[in-house]
Amino acid sequence: MPDFAGRDVFDRAPTFDLRHRLYRLLWQACWLLLARWTPPPAHRWRIALANLFGARIDPTAALYPTVRIWYPRHLTMQARATLAPGVNCYCVAPVTLGAYAIVSQGAQLCTATHDVDDPAFQLLAAPIRLGAHSWVCAEAFVGPGVRLAEGAVLGARGAAFRDLPAWTVSGGVPARVIRARRPFSRDQR
Repeated sequence: MPDFAGRDVFDRAPTFDLRHRLYRLLWQACWLLLARWTPPPAHRWRIALANLFGARIDPTAALYPTVRIWYPRHLTMQARATLAPGVNCYCVAPVTLGAYAIVSQGAQLCTATHDVDDPAFQLLAAPIRLGAHSWVCAEAFVGPGVRLAEGAVLGARGAAFRDLPAWTVSGGVPARVIRARRPFSRDQR
């Protein structure tokens, strides 16, 4: 199938070079063999393994065994941040979780999409940032380039395609602000 310039779109080079793909293969094998089967409280072991592969995860964070991390070098988790069971962290671009940010079970953090106007369906990536005390509830979806400001909540099964304001609760598809959330006082942080 030719593109707009008359070239065959299937003759293009892969999006990621061989070295990058081998790194991801080694990462997935190590996670499967050394982390996937570990008991849930073994957060420090899984964090150490992810950090060995280039992640920047605070030792007080929580990283569950059934989490899927696409590219650990793009993952940053600050103090007490959590990736719960079944989270899919598709971090083609950087994903940053602020202090005490929580991503609940089965949620999706997706930093990439495809250019639907490109005949080669080229990959497009943009970072995701979850502010301190933000919460992505169960089975919710956060799209490429989205920022949840401090204290923002995305309700269960909601889908955020735009930034969510600080100290609000949002829900639905696409997510919209439902109500304000009371900010934590300094003593409660």
